[in-house]
Amino acid sequence: MGRDKALLEWGERTLAEHLADIVFQVAGSVCLVGEPERYKHLRLETTSDIRPGTGPLGGLETALLTTAADYNLILACDLPNVPRQLLIDLMSAAEGGDWDTVAVRDARGRLHPLCAVYHRRCLPLIQRALDSGEYRVLSAFDRLNVNWYEAGSALSNINTPEEWYAIERP
Repeated sequence: MGRDKALLEWGERTLAEHLADIVFQVAGSVCLVGEPERYKHLRLETTSDIRPGTGPLGGLETALLTTAADYNLILACDLPNVPRQLLIDLMSAAEGGDWDTVAVRDARGRLHPLCAVYHRRCLPLIQRALDSGEYRVLSAFDRLNVNWYEAGSALSNINTPEEWYAIERP
């Protein structure tokens, strides 16, 4: 993308603020995992990566280490049009089952492990993956009890400037 996706403008706010509002509505709290100094102007609770440079799996470890909740809604900052109802449905599916994680498979069949609910019991497995040098989130899924929640629509990940300019914004 060439720049921090969390700080992209989304209407009158940043993408991080937009998504934090949705997560807060669904989960009741929000914590952004990243460099607190970079995001302090957003006035969001922020925590530093415990293992900087380990990508999204390291961010997931940080989130699960710093939470008091059993079930944790994890949402990447590059899914601007994620439906609030989808996140509500994910939380309900997680709390109503015995899954380690409930993650989205969208209508195109794309897997979204960072649009998911993780139980804190996933933490030791994630830590072992990181300890062994594995940083891909999906690599940890082989050892987790996963429920792939079938979304009724496609989710738009924003990874390039072209994708960013192609999506509908407020």
